[in-house]
Amino acid sequence: MRADLRGVAATAALGATLVGIAYAVFAIARVRAFGRRLREARPAHARRPHVTVLKPVCGREPDLEENLASFCAQDYPEYDVVFGVLGKDDPGLDAIRSVAAAAPERTTVVVGDGVARLRNPKMANVAPMLAHARGEILAISDGDMRVTPDYLDAISAPFSDPRVGAVTALYRGEPADEGLASALGSMCLTEQFTPSALVANAIEPVRYTFGATMAVRRDVLAAIGGIEALGRHLADDYALGRLVTEAGYLVVVAPCVVVNVVAERDLRALVEHEVRWARTIRGIRPLNYLGIVLTYPLPLALGHLVLARNKRLALAVAALAGLLRLAVHEVAHTALGSPSRPARWLIPLRDILGVAVWALGLRGATVRWRELVLRVADDEPDAARPGMA
Repeated sequence: MRADLRGVAATAALGATLVGIAYAVFAIARVRAFGRRLREARPAHARRPHVTVLKPVCGREPDLEENLASFCAQDYPEYDVVFGVLGKDDPGLDAIRSVAAAAPERTTVVVGDGVARLRNPKMANVAPMLAHARGEILAISDGDMRVTPDYLDAISAPFSDPRVGAVTALYRGEPADEGLASALGSMCLTEQFTPSALVANAIEPVRYTFGATMAVRRDVLAAIGGIEALGRHLADDYALGRLVTEAGYLVVVAPCVVVNVVAERDLRALVEHEVRWARTIRGIRPLNYLGIVLTYPLPLALGHLVLARNKRLALAVAALAGLLRLAVHEVAHTALGSPSRPARWLIPLRDILGVAVWALGLRGATVRWRELVLRVADDEPDAARPGMA
């Protein structure tokens, strides 16, 4: 009986590995195609609507001033930038004021009263900023993002189509320091998140946005209930895309890549961060979450190698999985424009950590965000409590 169970487990592991291998092949093709799209000259669009960039900041991220300044150096005719913090004690406020002072004609700084009046702390930060936004298009972007001067051109172009209600952008990771945790965190974004997002976009309509860029028409945002509607959800980026598509508009992925500057204090902080993402995804798309493990062909192949009786076949499958995983590493960093790439020996560690985070994400109803513990379920009204996890 024990031998039969091992055989069944080995067969299941082989099947999962083969699915993972097929995923890797498709991901490589999708990333290469996206890289070609990035290299193509973007056609000029006749109408460039006024864009307001909303930059909610919480804390003093590494390289914060450089990140924020990149949004004030756009090669775009009409735009303004609104920075915001929840309260005057926020450590990032000095950096915001320094950046705003260098571009006073196009920046506004909004300081809240320190009280988060929405379930989602980020949207609670954004809400008072809207009164200072002048743009027809509103683009919300996290504080740890950095962009190139053509960013606004790229995200505004799809709005030339009146059917488009929201635009988002993919992103790659760039470590802020030489620490292992930051390197592994940046690998997750460049080698796991963006390839899997491109695969998903190829097989289903885009019904979500990403926190790197949540651009929306002002009138469409008002029609779906405004920032208050997004503030009821922990995953505001997913909620925006869903509400926009339910209102009959399209969500488009812009032909650009935003840089997420990754600064993880240590491996524990990295795991807490990634488990927060994992549990949030599980909370909004539980069936899709189960399939995420199939995007890790190398750990699956190693599991099959342990269980398989035919070691020669298992070694061949593991070698193929390893080669394809290495190809994902190389292609993703090349196509997405990484100036450097992490050491290849980190790949197995990154993938084993990814599977461990996925397993941790299968359970648990709360996530930690800064000093808050937030409930994942969207139907929980009492969602934010400091203290216990």
